[in-house]
Amino acid sequence: MAPFRPFSRRALARAAAAALLLGTAGAPLLAQEAAFPTRPVRFIVPYAAGGTTDLVARTVGARMAQTLGQPVVIENRAGAGGNIGMDAVAKAAPDGYTVGMGAISTNALNPHIYKKMPFDPRKDFTPVGLLGQSTIVLEAGPGLSVKTVAELLAHARQHPGVPYATAGAGTSMHLAGVLFAQMSRTEWVHVPYKGSAPLITDLIAGQVPVAFDNLPASLPHIQAGKLRALAVAGTRRSPALPDVPTLAEAGLPGYAVEPWFGVYGPAGLPPAVAQRLEKALQEAMADPAVEAKLLAAGFTPQGSSAAELGALSRREYERLGAVARNAQMAAD
Repeated sequence: MAPFRPFSRRALARAAAAALLLGTAGAPLLAQEAAFPTRPVRFIVPYAAGGTTDLVARTVGARMAQTLGQPVVIENRAGAGGNIGMDAVAKAAPDGYTVGMGAISTNALNPHIYKKMPFDPRKDFTPVGLLGQSTIVLEAGPGLSVKTVAELLAHARQHPGVPYATAGAGTSMHLAGVLFAQMSRTEWVHVPYKGSAPLITDLIAGQVPVAFDNLPASLPHIQAGKLRALAVAGTRRSPALPDVPTLAEAGLPGYAVEPWFGVYGPAGLPPAVAQRLEKALQEAMADPAVEAKLLAAGFTPQGSSAAELGALSRREYERLGAVARNAQMAAD
């Protein structure tokens, strides 16, 4: 064995200098993470303004801003069933200054129905936390005289190919329409819009006769008598529309589509930054004022940890893959 030779003073000095250099190189990054955020946070909503995701993001984002000490700026980037907006989140710098409103459609359904996906929801995001569930409502415009689901189905059987509108191809509303057609054994033509706002405008104007839409966006128009709610797609009646039956109650036993929404950042968020965002989101979801506003709009708040949202996303990805294949769903 070679004899032990102590390090020279010069070698020790070089080692100490190298260690100091490495420490100081990492210090600015650690300081930036500890100070996060020092400027506004961008919150991308992958659908048009006026829809459910927009309403929820603005309500929750305003409360998150109080905890973060910086504005949370909502940015609507609609298109491709939410893929355009969520792709912007996936490709953003992983510094915490960009988050997005992911959903059952963008993070679980779309990868199975679009031929080309710009991102992989299993790899390209950091979960921040769950927001809750929305209610899908089956509604008719003033141009269609039906008042019940039974009357709507009778109309559809007499007129195969009736158009129905949704807020976009690949959305949970699209899924609701596909299952409705399958389970009722009726033929429909899907008319996708770029968000709920333009859908509602055309539905009220009589350009399309019926639609599946997220309740928070349509609720004010239903309450004003401009639209007629026929049924909701969830397992329970909505507290906002207690007299409106579920589709299961209206003649389609076992029918249920319940879309969920969550906040995601790009993959690779530093743990300290991700935890800061998660804390701000959890405080927002625990705020009674936020809860009351979301419930009044027909949205069911349900906060969770980042880990729980990640687990939900993975389960739903597998479940909806089987649904999409069985239904032969496809989007351009």
